[in-house]
Amino acid sequence: MSFNPFSAAIDASTETMETWADTTRRASHAPERAVEMATIEVGQTPSEVVYEENKLDLLHYESRTEEQNEVPILVVYALINRPYILDLQPDRSVIRKLLDAGHDVYMIDWNEPSRLDQHLGLSDYVNRYMDNCVDEVRERSGQESVNVLGYCMGGTMSAMYAALYPEKVNGLGLMAAGLCFDDTGGVLEEWGDDEYYDPEDVTDAFGNAPAGMLDDGFALMDPVNNYVSKYVTLFENLENDGFIENFARMEKWLGDGIDVAGKAYVEFLRDIYQDNKLYNNELYLDGEHVDLQNIDMPVLQIIGEYDHLIPANASKPFNDVIGSDDTEIIEYPTGHIGLSVSSSSHENVWSRVCEWYWEQSQGEGAADEEPAVTAADTAPEDESAADVETVDGIGPTFAERLRAAGIETTTDLAKYDAEELAEIAETTESRASDWLAGR
Repeated sequence: MSFNPFSAAIDASTETMETWADTTRRASHAPERAVEMATIEVGQTPSEVVYEENKLDLLHYESRTEEQNEVPILVVYALINRPYILDLQPDRSVIRKLLDAGHDVYMIDWNEPSRLDQHLGLSDYVNRYMDNCVDEVRERSGQESVNVLGYCMGGTMSAMYAALYPEKVNGLGLMAAGLCFDDTGGVLEEWGDDEYYDPEDVTDAFGNAPAGMLDDGFALMDPVNNYVSKYVTLFENLENDGFIENFARMEKWLGDGIDVAGKAYVEFLRDIYQDNKLYNNELYLDGEHVDLQNIDMPVLQIIGEYDHLIPANASKPFNDVIGSDDTEIIEYPTGHIGLSVSSSSHENVWSRVCEWYWEQSQGEGAADEEPAVTAADTAPEDESAADVETVDGIGPTFAERLRAAGIETTTDLAKYDAEELAEIAETTESRASDWLAGR
């Protein structure tokens, strides 16, 4: 058939009008969606504040089972961002997962330091605040030692605490914890190298490390997605209730950063990142040696295989330099945040974590009853299926989002339609359709 310029012009005009109508329809939902996003609720699991000191609140969560583990779990979150990422929504809440497994759960909410707190160092957080919280949990539970679960920077501080107070820690869980920084390949390690960066430049100017600066730094690790793509995807999904709710919760958390006390920030960057003193067993807090050989209790590491903030190699080697021989690693194909909020992590990782804490509370030898859960254990049964990242158009960012939802191979990909994939990967349906066509 010969080319008809008049027909082509009409078709182009029709397509333009349809696109404009579609855009107008979606845009009409924007005001309503903006209100919904601004009022989205997070951290809904009931709790009460049972201890306060300076800015911190120690939360105790209501039991969700008739019987509870006698040895409670104290969750230690990072000094950066808010801890409700562990309780972001009811069906993907680490806190609820632990509660539903019969654990007695406490969590430290550090809250935001003021300018008066700029001189608080790591020793203040570990030797004073953490120790006082542990003692409060011990007293309330009647236990000589408690279980600890530290996330990210909170995991690093939990390792310090376990080395200084091993008699108070029954079992130590370290989730996406930065423990070893010796050319591990992380972007933050490179950016924070003493050749390029002096953390005191920040604290000399601001007193504390500003939340905005930290948030922008994290966002710049993937600038195209964080500043462009995700908002395009949001507009394309304005009519999708589930997408809007999930997007709003994550955006609320991402935008709810808190400053970090100046002295603690400088010490963490210099001693942990730049000088690797914790891993090298050279760290001292207020003159007291943080001796890793004192970490003789059972240790569980929970690691994201695709964690770009704390790569697996910034955590794994730690088990080789501590005193404990009872160690386990759960490495799962997801990212730093995916460990907390992805549905596949809750299904495949947290059930084992809950079991592990029960084992540590039932006497010696129980921990040997279950094998370690690794990425290999949770790999797809179809060994011949190709990895999703081999599909044209699926790069590392989209692949990480798909894997966080349990879509690891082309076979997994084929189980979803374009609309479902677009929501999971936060992209357009047309792009998802191309993936399905090209798998």
